Amino acid sequence: MKIAYYITAHGYGHGTRSCDIIAAINRLAPDAEVFIVSDLPEDFLRARISGPQNHFRKCAFDSGMFQLDSVRVNLARSLAEAAAIQSRRPELLAQERDFLRREKIAVVAADIPAIPLEAAKLEKIRAVAVGNFGWDWIYEDFVAREPRWRSVVESFRRAYSQTDLLLKLPFAEPMAAFPRQKQIPLVSSPGKNRRDEIAKLFGISPAKPWALLSFTSLDWTDAALARVTQMTGFEFFTVMPLEWPERKNLHAVDRHAVPFGDVLASADVVVSKPGYGILSECVVNDKPFVYVERADFREYPVLEAAIKRHLRGVHMPSQKLYAGDIEEFLHAALLAPPPAERIPAGGAEIAAAELLGPAARSAPPANFQ
Repeated sequence: MKIAYYITAHGYGHGTRSCDIIAAINRLAPDAEVFIVSDLPEDFLRARISGPQNHFRKCAFDSGMFQLDSVRVNLARSLAEAAAIQSRRPELLAQERDFLRREKIAVVAADIPAIPLEAAKLEKIRAVAVGNFGWDWIYEDFVAREPRWRSVVESFRRAYSQTDLLLKLPFAEPMAAFPRQKQIPLVSSPGKNRRDEIAKLFGISPAKPWALLSFTSLDWTDAALARVTQMTGFEFFTVMPLEWPERKNLHAVDRHAVPFGDVLASADVVVSKPGYGILSECVVNDKPFVYVERADFREYPVLEAAIKRHLRGVHMPSQKLYAGDIEEFLHAALLAPPPAERIPAGGAEIAAAELLGPAARSAPPANFQ
């Protein structure tokens, strides 16, 4: 059996959860071949799914939101890039139809570009979407400000409506464009606490509170950095490429040496923007979460509601983050009460079984909680 799995390059959270599902496919059906198609860095994907049955191909079928940094977006650039992809839709459709035929693909999964789903239906191949939001819903919020978004929205919505099934993740919008939906549990795996190993790596004490700054980029001025380095009661960690050399309490971890999930599991508190990936990892690792608001991203209220239900979450105004004035929020998160509601995991195995077919679906998921 051959599966083509398409992953948006919008964010690493999409890649992480997709890799969890693909790893479950590898466990349930070791002989099944999976073709991973994405513009995410291949080394990021290979670090999570490196088996010989997995094949990697670099290609993009959506553009997501163009981000100025991990928090702020550029709407004009986002529209230009989305429109550029749509202008190539006939070419990309033809390209993917040829690929699906040539490789004799049996199932197409997409998280959550639309063009591959449309190509699958044209080739009469089972098309399965995986996600907690659709780009039609995200972009629809901008139509009133800029009517050119409408054709982009309609193109996504038309393709999404043809899918055979949506595997709907927690923290989701209604996803009304998808006619057939199956709710699945959280797709995320707990990391390994490697605190002593990381402490030795950087020559620091494991006794202080550790804060993970989970951003791919963060525009801190010298004044903001000075304020953070004066917080001698905390050790701060980032994952490369985000780093500030020669700052005594700011440590950049190479994800090839220590996987991101293990860095998070080793920290006491996480600071980030809301996103499915970081929320789910904080849930399964039971970590307090300090979060900033996201302007011009429709998913934010949905995710904030999930934080309040399922996490020890503390909101920090974005101006405080950019000023480096974060200490009070770290202390508040560390003292926050337990979450009001626990959320089940095990979604990776359920999704993998759905993609593999009836025989796999009859087996119970390995770690459903």
